Amino acid sequence: MNDLWNQIDLFWTWLTASSQWQGDDGIPHRMLQHLFYTGVSLFAAAVIGLALGLLVGHTGRGGFLAISVANVARAIPTFGLVLFIVVIEYSITPVLIALVALAIPPILVNTFEGVRGVDADAKDAARGMGMTGWGVLWRAELPMALPLILLGLRTSAIQVVATATIAAYPGFGGLGRYIIDGLARNDYQLVVGGTVLVVLLALIVQLIFAGLRRLVVSPGLLGSARSS
Repeated sequence: MNDLWNQIDLFWTWLTASSQWQGDDGIPHRMLQHLFYTGVSLFAAAVIGLALGLLVGHTGRGGFLAISVANVARAIPTFGLVLFIVVIEYSITPVLIALVALAIPPILVNTFEGVRGVDADAKDAARGMGMTGWGVLWRAELPMALPLILLGLRTSAIQVVATATIAAYPGFGGLGRYIIDGLARNDYQLVVGGTVLVVLLALIVQLIFAGLRRLVVSPGLLGSARSS
């Protein structure tokens, strides 16, 4: 317990120091860098993962291949991928590519499973109302698959927030800069400060997705999700 309070005290002392809120090494600047890495990576992953997941889930074609590729991508260590690509091109682009590769599998898999799992009777009813194939997808399958899709997006977002710290290893910014610099200097306070900020940011992301789920998912689907 004493160790916990010591860490909290270290973090609070570091957080409330005026020097931490100014300049390129300040928390606002590092936070914006971290959010940029996260936002760009998650947006690109969502475009790719949602498009592929909706396509294979709706058509039923290529599902096994898509899921297999996603599972292989999950097995590739992100840190190793970053170091490999940085050797080729020393820029932030390889880091973003690695983060996108990390974020795609949960989005793709959950989108595919969500669309594929829509009740066949609901799809037949939609077709009976005269909807085209794409109409069935957008007006029946997508709304009913939203809980799983949002779960995939939330999982990817939290993973990217946590993993974006690796951008600091090859010399770029973000909240990981505090952790890397703290380890290099044996500055425990800096390591604790950076780590706690990343954890808090991940918790905020989780709360945002929880609110988004309540906002966009049908109450009937929320009820069935709780009972399952």
